[in-house]
Amino acid sequence: MKPIHAGILLITATSSLLIFYFWLGTDYTVSWSNAYTSIFALRSKDKNERNSTHDNIYTPNDGYKQDLSSSEGIDLLFKRPIWERPSPNSRMPPIEAFGLTRQMVASRAKKNVIVVTFANHAFLDFVLTWVKHLTDLNVFNLIVGAMDTQILEALFWEGVPVFNMGSNVNTIDVGWGSPTFHKMGREKVILVDHILSLGFEILMCDTDMVWTKNPLPYLARFPTADVLVSSDQLVNSVDDDQLENWERAPGAYNIGIFLWRPTLIAKHFAKEWKTQLLKDDLIWDQNGFNDLMRKQSGPSVPNENGIFYAYNGSLKLGILPVSIFCSGHTFFVQALYEKLSLRPYAVHTTFQFGGTPGKRHRLREAKLFHDKPEYYNVSST
Repeated sequence: MKPIHAGILLITATSSLLIFYFWLGTDYTVSWSNAYTSIFALRSKDKNERNSTHDNIYTPNDGYKQDLSSSEGIDLLFKRPIWERPSPNSRMPPIEAFGLTRQMVASRAKKNVIVVTFANHAFLDFVLTWVKHLTDLNVFNLIVGAMDTQILEALFWEGVPVFNMGSNVNTIDVGWGSPTFHKMGREKVILVDHILSLGFEILMCDTDMVWTKNPLPYLARFPTADVLVSSDQLVNSVDDDQLENWERAPGAYNIGIFLWRPTLIAKHFAKEWKTQLLKDDLIWDQNGFNDLMRKQSGPSVPNENGIFYAYNGSLKLGILPVSIFCSGHTFFVQALYEKLSLRPYAVHTTFQFGGTPGKRHRLREAKLFHDKPEYYNVSST
């Protein structure tokens, strides 16, 4: 693990809790695992006014001008448009400025919904691709969790809203199924549990997926669902854009794309899921989710097409249609959306050989990866 440079304030678990407790100004106790020590929020402006994300990340060389201790300075940080880079005459703000707080999430959320992903530095190009697709779709209510200081700094200088998860994982690609991979999965459930406790809806995404259509209006069509989740199902049970028929879609729930609403039962499920994973390092987070959610399946919720009772019989769940919230198989192999004359919302690079390079290649083949235009230029000049 690379040492954190001297400019970053080292914070112990105890002091992280105190900083988080002070920042929120609350009178309740927060467990240290939920007390993330960072976040930086930004707002959008017209995409034609944004700086390109392809330029090299530059190094600051002067003092940071804003006083982060003032309400004006904090407000400025939270409201800076996405892709608007800090001045070249600026320097990195102190690490505590990137704390994940209710104030920060509220400044970014729209209609109480926040779209979230997280990654280490090995997935920086995936994160920039993820953000670029969303902002091109005029979705700006997003934040990115940084699992190491390298990606936190990189995203800050790119003008991407970022918060520090304090994970201190390796900056390299850790590989599917590795111990660090499982640690990253536990970070996901801790993050979901924490943001739900703040009262926000959270659309949580893996970084190896992209959005091709704004999903928020679609998800809003099912306001009674506590959780909406994607699926590894390979055969569609519906031919339109309705939720899958749960009785005909037994495939594993895929937690690379799922929406949570801050209902009591969703919060209860998230806490049990978190407890399950923190007690047993050998449980894969997705298996744990499926095991708990499938304790009960059905019956259908009356008058709610596609939504059914799951977990303990009171959580209302919906399975996102596999034809338009696509896995790697339904998109790249089957092209299921084309056969049904539908427009996909999402592409998740599952069912795919070659690890991370293979995922990147698949997206590039489909011209869905965020590269410079000349990367795709096949002219002979």
